[in-house]
Amino acid sequence: MRRLRATAGLRGLVRETDLGPAHMVLPMFVLETAPGGPEPIASMPGIERLGISEAVAEARTAAALGVAGVMLFGVPAEKDEHGSSAWDPEGAVQLAAGAIKEAVPDLLVATDVCLCEYTTHGHCGVVREDGSVDNDATLELLARTAVSHARAGADIVAPSDMMDGRVGAIREELDSEGFADTPILAYSAKFASAFYGPFREAAGSTPAFGDRRSYQMDPANGREAVREAILDVEEGADMIMVKPALAYGDLISAVKQATGLPVAAYNVSGEYAMVKAAASAGHLDERATVLEILMSLRRAGADTIITYHAKDAARWLAEQT
Repeated sequence: MRRLRATAGLRGLVRETDLGPAHMVLPMFVLETAPGGPEPIASMPGIERLGISEAVAEARTAAALGVAGVMLFGVPAEKDEHGSSAWDPEGAVQLAAGAIKEAVPDLLVATDVCLCEYTTHGHCGVVREDGSVDNDATLELLARTAVSHARAGADIVAPSDMMDGRVGAIREELDSEGFADTPILAYSAKFASAFYGPFREAAGSTPAFGDRRSYQMDPANGREAVREAILDVEEGADMIMVKPALAYGDLISAVKQATGLPVAAYNVSGEYAMVKAAASAGHLDERATVLEILMSLRRAGADTIITYHAKDAARWLAEQT
């Protein structure tokens, strides 16, 4: 077997998996108002909360590096119990989506569809008096949010709430409002993970009480993840996501095999923060580690990788060519 490993040329000739910036999407946190300019995120070195103009500049940079697209998360100026800023046509995501599409038309803009960043309680749906989340009452609000994103110019809407039936509700509303061509990237296998901590700081979405285990998945359940993905396909999902990514390569592969649809893997905030912390301490080679992680996700079956490393990875890959 070693004969074909002897030189870089031979290794390249038989390499089974490719990795490039066209496989990557860069997540961005967009502020509704940013009077003081970009806001650093302490737990995610190199990542900032951005105003609209800064988000456009970041999108231009990503596009110039060959990154396929951006994923927008809104940080609203005001919150309420139902998260009404989520579907506000003048909201952060809506304004950023329109501005980015005007400035960089060929860059794909995906938008996170959820209520957690916009609600005072930090949960992903409407909360009843007993503290539980009302699944069915949430669907209408998610569908309204998705339509507002499509109307603003989003190329892809990505529901991350994990309410049952939300893909079907969003598909129906998009179709009825004239957005039948807008694809849905469903966060189908989204686990109640310990890897989300830095994101919750960045988006201000930590639950005010309880946790999300009643609607996000148990990390122990692999077969259930496949069932979730199949249900979303039946409801009209065009792409499927597995989140987190690094500890879930088996499920990226299983979901890909079961659905045959394009699969996205979300290389989440905690995974990013771990690499940054270890590299800062001198324990890891950041470049080599990041590229190995991203390659492993492609090898597992991910067609698309949503990653905070996208810009750095694109630069490093360009240097290899």
